[in-house]
Amino acid sequence: MKVAMTGVSGHMGAEALEQSVGLDGVEWVRILLTPKKRNFRLAKRLKRRYGTRLQVVFGDLSDPSACERLVADTDYVINMAAVIPPRSDAAPKESERCNFLGAKALTDAVKAMPRQAKFLHTSTIALYGCRNEKHPFCRVGDPLVISPYDFYSLHKLYGERYVLEAGLEHFVVLRQTAMLYPAMLRCNMSDGLMFHTCLNSPLEWVSARDSGYLIRRILERDSAGEVDFFSNRVYNLGGGQHGRQTGYDTFRDGFAVMGGSTEKFFRPDWLAARNFHGVWMEDGDELEALFGYQRDGVEEVWQEIGRKHRIYRLAALLPPKLIAGTFFRHLLGHPNSPMRWKRDGNTALVYAFFGDPPQPSDWKDVPLMAKGDFGDYDALRAGRGAEDMRLSHGFDDKKPPQTWTAEDCTQAAKFRGGAFDAASFAGAHLPATWHCHAGHTFTATPYTVMGAGHWCPKCAPRPWDFDAQAKHNPFYAQVWYDTHGRDENVRYDVDAAGKAAMEHTEEV
Repeated sequence: MKVAMTGVSGHMGAEALEQSVGLDGVEWVRILLTPKKRNFRLAKRLKRRYGTRLQVVFGDLSDPSACERLVADTDYVINMAAVIPPRSDAAPKESERCNFLGAKALTDAVKAMPRQAKFLHTSTIALYGCRNEKHPFCRVGDPLVISPYDFYSLHKLYGERYVLEAGLEHFVVLRQTAMLYPAMLRCNMSDGLMFHTCLNSPLEWVSARDSGYLIRRILERDSAGEVDFFSNRVYNLGGGQHGRQTGYDTFRDGFAVMGGSTEKFFRPDWLAARNFHGVWMEDGDELEALFGYQRDGVEEVWQEIGRKHRIYRLAALLPPKLIAGTFFRHLLGHPNSPMRWKRDGNTALVYAFFGDPPQPSDWKDVPLMAKGDFGDYDALRAGRGAEDMRLSHGFDDKKPPQTWTAEDCTQAAKFRGGAFDAASFAGAHLPATWHCHAGHTFTATPYTVMGAGHWCPKCAPRPWDFDAQAKHNPFYAQVWYDTHGRDENVRYDVDAAGKAAMEHTEEV
């Protein structure tokens, strides 16, 4: 096998490279690195380590010529490149260039190959938007209602759709969940991003090590022809039951490494009440059954992080108030912190992340999934009751895509407030014609709409106007109203200067 990879300077990509480059049957791995000083140094280290088993292409992922050089004569192309929060928050243009334009250029390069490589594209579970205790579990095909001002999700949405609609011979989309890696604490203590996390947001963690191991297992099993019907689908990539937590106990386990807890280091009103992203995966066992990659438990990874970083062990010897002041309180004034938005009167961001009700400032007033305030937490994490909380897809989604009919498409379109042109139906993976409630006509494969959860590309954000869309689209409404009032009528966007703005619209 000849393999091309992007994103190897990131946590998942580094693990995937290390675990795949020496694999039996892999002749070489070719990687794409942006031409920066640190990447030139990285390339030298990797070449010393792997020798002729590694090839390096320097270029930008959004550059078609760089992508053509990367994919030439390869059997597998694995796209793990991403500009993620908080960088995507501060530099949305960089996010667009990598997460959308880069995915587009790489897809086009694969499609133009004389013999197309199999394309593995890493997307994100952030596309499912903000979930809480009402619908903590997701399935592929659930509505994609990305949170306002989440540019990472916005551009990943565009990139994923482009891959799905490109007509590639062999593709797989992996919606990556929250990822734990050794530098987790350090990388999240320089920005106000941590305060975006909602206490009751379901988070299903997977380690970077297991994510990289999955890539290895895919190369092993798919190249050996051991996984029938794996291609041309979207999968949720999670950590399984032993990776499921909420925002609250993620803080608890992370802060325990430093001798603290959620209550000792934070006040609840520092944290957003909505507009985050995180979810548990009801169907995450599909990838696990195929590739057996879920090995690390979230608690064990946090303990490993504590053992590897002496500074955290030393911090545990200090008073919690001193730790909170040293590492966390100063971040309240960071431009990406909700408390800073409140101080500056940034109405659009404050409303997007909090709504109208004030967030309790006392821990005794905060109901928490992790403490059983919404039912048996351990039973819920184990998946008991998940089926009763499922979102509807508007048609019989137990039917495999190859058995879908025009009537299935018609039912799905109606549940989304629109209509389907039955005469255009030619199969799950062939283009068909759809109409949304706003009168837009668009082309998409039934799999993109019904199998992957996308809908009208002309109504997709920006702007983020799910308040208006949910009033006509029951598919969106069933999850949007978990965190938004039915009487809210707000359109979120950014102004000419790139700052968050909101517009109150008339109810329709």
